[in-house]
Amino acid sequence: MFIACVVGYIAEKSGFTHNGYVPSIIICIGGTVAFFMLRVMFGVRFGSPGVNAIVSSIGALVIVPWHWRR
Repeated sequence: MFIACVVGYIAEKSGFTHNGYVPSIIICIGGTVAFFMLRVMFGVRFGSPGVNAIVSSIGALVIVPWHWRR
């Protein structure tokens, strides 16, 4: 969870996203929780838990905001 918060903060600070700090952190935490559930149910993973958190956070930041834009 902490890694997801850091990724959300860094993404917003660097200009990768323009959602705001709190929404970016919430999106990252949601992506991390969703990927954790996939890992538990199906055994899907990219490596260590830290790498999983970083990849799932970045993936959520890419997918979620573009889904709501028109």
